[in-house]
Amino acid sequence: MLDLLLNFAGHGLAHAGWLGIALYVLVTTQLTIFAVTLYLHRSQAHRGVDFHPAVAHVLRFWNWLGTGMITKEWVTVHRKHHAHCETEDDPHSPQVLGIGKVFFQGAELYRLAAANEADLEKYGRGTPDDWVERHVYTPHPYLGVALLMVIDLLLFGALGAAIWAVQMAWIPFWAAGVVNGVGHWWGYRNFETSDTATNLTPWGFWIGGEELHNNHHAFPSSARFALRRFEFDMGWAVICGLQKVGLAKVLRVAPALDIRPNVNLPDAETLKALLTHRFQAMTDYYKLVIKPTLREEAAHAGERLRQKLPRRMRRALADGGRWLDSEARSRLDAMLEKRPGLRVVVDYRARLAALIEQRKPESALAALQQWIHEAEVSGNRLLAEYAARLKRYAVARA
Repeated sequence: MLDLLLNFAGHGLAHAGWLGIALYVLVTTQLTIFAVTLYLHRSQAHRGVDFHPAVAHVLRFWNWLGTGMITKEWVTVHRKHHAHCETEDDPHSPQVLGIGKVFFQGAELYRLAAANEADLEKYGRGTPDDWVERHVYTPHPYLGVALLMVIDLLLFGALGAAIWAVQMAWIPFWAAGVVNGVGHWWGYRNFETSDTATNLTPWGFWIGGEELHNNHHAFPSSARFALRRFEFDMGWAVICGLQKVGLAKVLRVAPALDIRPNVNLPDAETLKALLTHRFQAMTDYYKLVIKPTLREEAAHAGERLRQKLPRRMRRALADGGRWLDSEARSRLDAMLEKRPGLRVVVDYRARLAALIEQRKPESALAALQQWIHEAEVSGNRLLAEYAARLKRYAVARA
């Protein structure tokens, strides 16, 4: 009997080798990633995709088993993050709380935010409210993770406890820590969004496409996160596979930008496209107007751009100085006073950003027409070329 117990403790029922154990851990943790990114994130929080009820419930069951997270709570915290991004009301902003706190205490921040009953009612609407949700998943969130521990112990013996610990740490580390923390602190940006979201890598393999966080913040309701030709979204690949066999229905993807020929005066279609692609428009403005202006000034002065302007100041020119403190903003203003050519294009950027925020379409269109006219006759070649392109904007047909 003792030998049987020792053998069970050492090998479990599976008697798996290290390769089999590694494969099990990889499959289960990636299934957890897919349950979060596909079901909780893209389907429930943003309504970008609907899954067949059988697929949806398998993913919901695995969230209960592999994370203990309640759908309504997760959706609430995430929707509040988008509604109040980078403010004191953001549940997990590195800009406000610091990267160390979000990275190392992301799970605690999530639990704190999920306990707010008023937020659950405000942001958690539309999540499942069936019998199993009311009687099993919501009232007994830790029963699932306890069941997974039992399964791991039965399969792998004492080693199952370590495997279970890895499974439990997977989402707190990769989602709460890496995506919510590093994804607002380090990486590259395709779009000058009004927050600090970044793409961690252009190839979203390891955490289901969540690596493309800046893209997601630019188009939150899109079921597809990869928006550049060189980017890859594993979650989108799974969605496409499920859609081909009738198990998923894509509801929304990020619209494409079209450039129309022969547009003399910006019209309602131009304004619609500008509002839809406002982050792309501001990104293009930095790349096509501000950055070349900086280069021309640096070349004229015989200096390298990096020597002429620190990276933080270059970033401030891209986002309007949104994240500068008062001292840094004063330095930026002083620098612009010495560079009237750069001041002109920065002021035009501020005017463009302001008209995008106007709520009345008629006023916004009139302001856009005035902005484009003044840019075209400004005598600034870069401004004129950008304005000529901007007035041809259109939302591409699906």
